[in-house]
Amino acid sequence: MSEPIGRPFTYHRHQLAKTYADGLLGVSLMDFRSGLFLTAPRRTGKSTFLREDLVPELDRRNILPVYVDLWADRSADPSRLIADAIRAAFRAVEGTGSKLIRATRIKKISAPGGFSVDLDTIGQPSGTTLTDALGELVKRSGRLVCLVVDEAQHAVTTDNGINAMHALKAARDALTMGEAGRRLALVFTGSHRDKLGALVRNRTEPFFGAQILDFPLLGRPYTDEFTAWVNVRLAADNRFDPDDVWGAFEVLGRRPEQLAALLTSLALSEEKASGLRGALAGRAVVLRESAWQEFDVQFDALTPIQQAVLRQVLTDGQKFSPFGAETLTVYAARVRQKVSKGGVQAALEVLRDKNLLWRSAHGTYAPEDQALVEWHESRFAQPVTASTDGPVGTTPG
Repeated sequence: MSEPIGRPFTYHRHQLAKTYADGLLGVSLMDFRSGLFLTAPRRTGKSTFLREDLVPELDRRNILPVYVDLWADRSADPSRLIADAIRAAFRAVEGTGSKLIRATRIKKISAPGGFSVDLDTIGQPSGTTLTDALGELVKRSGRLVCLVVDEAQHAVTTDNGINAMHALKAARDALTMGEAGRRLALVFTGSHRDKLGALVRNRTEPFFGAQILDFPLLGRPYTDEFTAWVNVRLAADNRFDPDDVWGAFEVLGRRPEQLAALLTSLALSEEKASGLRGALAGRAVVLRESAWQEFDVQFDALTPIQQAVLRQVLTDGQKFSPFGAETLTVYAARVRQKVSKGGVQAALEVLRDKNLLWRSAHGTYAPEDQALVEWHESRFAQPVTASTDGPVGTTPG
């Protein structure tokens, strides 16, 4: 059912939120008590679901949700953003109503036994540990705490961020044992599986062995409800066909913002929506192509070695080994000359500066935007291998 005309469109996924909440509590076949890790491409509705559905569902179950988006301020160290979210939760718990203004000025919270939480030093080397802070937050609120970290892969771009993830793992373990029972739940989301995998893939990572789940993309029920909401606002002879809208949505990678932009532009144009029946997917292709053309421009501005390195990252995914002998041979086949490790390193730095590649603090690389993978598949159907143009030698860096 569509929303009343006077309200903005909101699509809720209550059942999915209940499923995840059940898993976090350990009362379903899917057990997420050790942590819930979800991945989906950027701009597919993941963050909206967390804020509009999962967080309210946790709250309804008397779980205290602490939400933090590590992309909210990309210039800030992720560890600081996590500490800020915990500080805000403390102040919200300590202050309600008229007390809230005074609570925003609280610097230190005293606890029995002479222990105190210094809010300004949470997570810092010489300050209050995340375990102590979260443990006290549990006591103060009287609720199980669930820390929801959106775009969690950003944490592994700095040493402090990695340390914060290890600290959260330690806090989870500490707040699971003892007579009080389990008191901390964790949810981590990421816009790229390989990036989020930096938290779970290796034995040295904080959540080694955890399973990463694909977050379900929005489906036909979403487009049907959105189409109904849009059509109520259009003249009776100028309405979109639900089948056409669904087809366009699939072309756009199931990205709600892009679909809304497409329908808005058409609704405001001189063309009637009813006259576009059967052609909406084609318009979506044009919109998608215009976005990919931006990648074309960026790619064409790169040097041959930078292009070769970027293509190999997009081809190999998490198996990418920038300086491996076989990879160096592939670079050389693409640029038709010898390639040094130093040249590869310089190319990687340029690609990071241009926000085309992401790098973890441990040196793994991934595309900054998952849409780059889709663009690459559309532009380069067949990957280049070392034998494509015959063997070409490489020189060590």
